[in-house]
Amino acid sequence: MTKEPPGAGDQRRSQLLRGVLDLCLLALIAERPRYGFEFVEALTDSGLELVSEGSIYPLLSRMERAGLVESFRAPSSSGGAPRKYYRLTGAGRTELDRGRTVWRTFAAQAGRVLTDTDEPTGETPHDN
Repeated sequence: MTKEPPGAGDQRRSQLLRGVLDLCLLALIAERPRYGFEFVEALTDSGLELVSEGSIYPLLSRMERAGLVESFRAPSSSGGAPRKYYRLTGAGRTELDRGRTVWRTFAAQAGRVLTDTDEPTGETPHDN
């Protein structure tokens, strides 16, 4: 039996999350406009605590340049400087819908492989 290196589970989760973080952000914005730290809080509350503000802002900027989200400034509820909020555009809604479809299909296919192949069959490959 091999021992899993420390943090290997987090590393795999981080790699998986990197592939769908844009969709997660679009889904959160679809609920309501949000600002940077609110994304971190919402992701953490959902069990995705591996995400920091430092990884969210560059992605939000790319999504804004791509026309998927737009930003606006609004006063802070705590009375501080205005915050930069992000809201979904029509293109962002379309991308979220497409991404959800792709995710559901992929997750189902990967799930079948991961659950249907968990028991060794005892069979060995044959030379032809």
